[in-house]
Amino acid sequence: MQKYSTFDLVPGMILAEDVLNFDRQTILSKGTELTDVLISRIELNGILSVFIEDAENEERPEDYGPAPSEPRRDVPPPPPGSNAEYAPAHPSYSERIRASQEFKDFKNKFDTATEDFKFKLSEIVEQNAALDPSELLRQPLELIEHSGSGSNTFDMIHNMRDYDDLTFAHSMNVALLNYVSASWLNWSEEDREMAMLCGMLHDVGKLKVNHSILTKPGKLDNVEYKHIQKHPIYGYKILQDKGLDEHIKNAALMHHERYDGSGYPLQLSGESIDKFARLTAISDVYEAMTAARCYRGPMCPFRVIEVFEEEGFEKYDAEMVLTFLSNVGATYVRNACILSDGREGEIIMLNKEKLSRPVVQCGYDYVDLMRHPDLKIEKLL
Repeated sequence: MQKYSTFDLVPGMILAEDVLNFDRQTILSKGTELTDVLISRIELNGILSVFIEDAENEERPEDYGPAPSEPRRDVPPPPPGSNAEYAPAHPSYSERIRASQEFKDFKNKFDTATEDFKFKLSEIVEQNAALDPSELLRQPLELIEHSGSGSNTFDMIHNMRDYDDLTFAHSMNVALLNYVSASWLNWSEEDREMAMLCGMLHDVGKLKVNHSILTKPGKLDNVEYKHIQKHPIYGYKILQDKGLDEHIKNAALMHHERYDGSGYPLQLSGESIDKFARLTAISDVYEAMTAARCYRGPMCPFRVIEVFEEEGFEKYDAEMVLTFLSNVGATYVRNACILSDGREGEIIMLNKEKLSRPVVQCGYDYVDLMRHPDLKIEKLL
């Protein structure tokens, strides 16, 4: 048994231990043979490393995969007659966004808003200061206005990184996602702003959790696990006497509840979960999946959609999650991409039955990924 960085995983490896997510729930069991989709699931849960069974006659992790200068061996050659070659080395979609002046301006405003939010929230928790909802909303609403559209906001969020205190940046991102998602659901402006406040304050209870537990890279023991699972209750208690709308307090309490009753801390199900908490749950998980971290770049949105399609329709409000995913997918129609066989193409149409597998035009070829389960979108350009 050897420990492998998530970056070094390749299909065919066998897990030597269960893989647990940040809630200490098993997402993959010992003995599972890894596939591309399962490796994506590990990455999307923010897991840095896993234990892999020893392979016969192989001693080094690098023996499992190609050398950095070589193309991946698990990528097949382009189909005969397509005249496709592996993609040239030019800036990726993410790199182009991050190089734009628009992104730099957004990031400066985001940094300022997050620092101000951190200061205000710390005062509320540590000094029992008063909470002014209109003042909390001012800067994130300016960010929405600056970004100009829901799809643009998603692009900006996907490419934020380098935060020492992820609780505050994460909460700001969830607030922005909540506002955009509420717009897609045709909620009123009043409800959109309520959704934004719910996103900003949903994780306030984490300020009562020991920082070493929040940042622990390994497995949580039973005591640590029970402690971190109390943060929704801590959050509700912090907000209880602040004169806030009940939806905001419920979002703090219920954002880890799941539609099928599998969540915590109250094991609520269905519409007994506040609708703003149900929306916040989707934004919370999506942000955790797609946000760039020090150990990985932002994940391709279509790989994230695939994980939601596999696991999300029982755990989340169906109308909300379908609206959310279809709009995320639509954001990238007409966008250039690279397929896993190396061909460059353009996403031209979504498949409603499987949003993660759209139709891609590659030169004169139209590749319906629903009919080619061996292919996937590797990255956006």
